[in-house]
Amino acid sequence: MVSDRYHIILASNSPRRKELLRGIDIPFEIRVLDGIDESYPDSLPTKDVAGYISKKKADAYQQTMASDELIITADTIVVLGQEVMGKPKDAADAHQMLQKLSGKTHQVITGVCLTTQERQVCFSVETDVTFKTLTDEEITYYVDHYQPFDKAGAYGIQEWIGHVGVTGLKGSYFNVMGLPVQRIYEALNTF
Repeated sequence: MVSDRYHIILASNSPRRKELLRGIDIPFEIRVLDGIDESYPDSLPTKDVAGYISKKKADAYQQTMASDELIITADTIVVLGQEVMGKPKDAADAHQMLQKLSGKTHQVITGVCLTTQERQVCFSVETDVTFKTLTDEEITYYVDHYQPFDKAGAYGIQEWIGHVGVTGLKGSYFNVMGLPVQRIYEALNTF
């Protein structure tokens, strides 16, 4: 197993990513660098944005990593049509994002990079999520009570809005939570 050869680092402060990675019983520690630029070129196809940002994060860590470390970086976006939805700026932005997602199917894409000093493996996982038509009252309740300001697309599928609003899912549920752990497990085992 890769954890016998490398000390695994999860480069994220996300409580959801920590919980998900713990679920595959691989020992790891958390390391977070502040100030990583998460911008991307406007000309980049929407399907490539999460992978691009994940690689930028990985490249920032490469300068400081030890030879026995493997760093996992990830970035999750929500895509509706050609619009990339990151984290909302405030409650009004969150409300607007959820109104756009209401009654539609969108894609959640997580880009992941596994990086050592010698090697880098990057991939993206895409999941289709369908919402029922949400009422303004439901959106307001969710935003006020759950404050989804640290979540791409302004929602957490594991929270109230996912329980009452998601009518369809094609792909990995855990990817929508922010980390496609099944794919990471497979990639670590073949690294």
